[in-house]
Amino acid sequence: DAIKVAAAQGRTPIYSERDVKQIMKQAITLPYGTVTDISPDIKLVLANAGHILGSALCHFHIGNGDHNFVYSGDIKFGKSILFEAASWNFPRVETLLIESTYGAKEDIQPTRQEVESAFINAVNNTLADGGKVLIPIPAVGRAQEIMMVIDHYMKSGEMVEAPVFTEGMISEASAIHEAYPEYLARELKQKILETDDNPFDSEYFTNIEHADTREEPMRDNSPCIILATSGMLEGGPVLEYFKNIAPDKKNKVLFVSYQVNGTMGRRVLDGSKQVTMLGKEGKVEVVTINCSVEKLDGFSGHSDYNQLMSFVQRLRPKLRRVLVNHGERRKSENLAMNIRRMFRVPAHYPQVQEAIKL
Repeated sequence: DAIKVAAAQGRTPIYSERDVKQIMKQAITLPYGTVTDISPDIKLVLANAGHILGSALCHFHIGNGDHNFVYSGDIKFGKSILFEAASWNFPRVETLLIESTYGAKEDIQPTRQEVESAFINAVNNTLADGGKVLIPIPAVGRAQEIMMVIDHYMKSGEMVEAPVFTEGMISEASAIHEAYPEYLARELKQKILETDDNPFDSEYFTNIEHADTREEPMRDNSPCIILATSGMLEGGPVLEYFKNIAPDKKNKVLFVSYQVNGTMGRRVLDGSKQVTMLGKEGKVEVVTINCSVEKLDGFSGHSDYNQLMSFVQRLRPKLRRVLVNHGERRKSENLAMNIRRMFRVPAHYPQVQEAIKL
């Protein structure tokens, strides 16, 4: 997908499709909970990280019980409609290396209940006015969660029923989720395996498989919801929908993922009334934005500050040391400082190329 987006934007990708296929030949997949010898004196066990499908905490057992090290990677210590919260119970752990994407004390996300309620209201208001809702979205994780939310609340009657169109890699990514229900939230797993109510096969969803059928969601003025990649309006089929939806004030562009500075998504979110983009045959087009634009926080696959602190507090057995990474320097240092203060555990933000003796 990244290769296709780069080509569409006229950029040279840093790797080729052949490179991807070659690296996949060397990949070894491991299930959660299986002890694997990765060297003569290191054993690895993976556990659910709650971030996206198959995301894993890495538990390293070093030597003959000399040291146990847990690397969080991207972690979500909070249950969602798609995944269980990250695992926290290990046989032994002395050192934790934890992410800090939302490590600042002010990085507090709405609860899932709050953001789902806000999502329902945002969509219902637009559909009730006869408008269309465009949701630019990453294909993996966020798209499936929004699909599950839509299916759940349309069936419960809390969300206005309307056609839901998906395009991009969303269908392929959803099929992979459906093929591995053991990695999903318990309730969702049960629906897929034990009932005829599989949300991924919901009657509300229609996948647009070819660009020449893209006109279906746009050919009349009927209300609908469109989920399309990419999440930051930086390429992909979402751009074609955006050109059609943006000029009409009845419509809404609803962001549910982070918009990086410098992206078109961020410019739209910041209030730009016109944007330029490449159209067919490479011609520059000016798109006027009259539709409403809204962003909802709370669907993130990363833990917010409270969840990071709760994970450190809940982790068993009690830690001897915490290392903080994967965040802006200020946020990483802030999280390390507050871990030291709250839990009386040594916590440190390592510098680039710094060596740490375990």
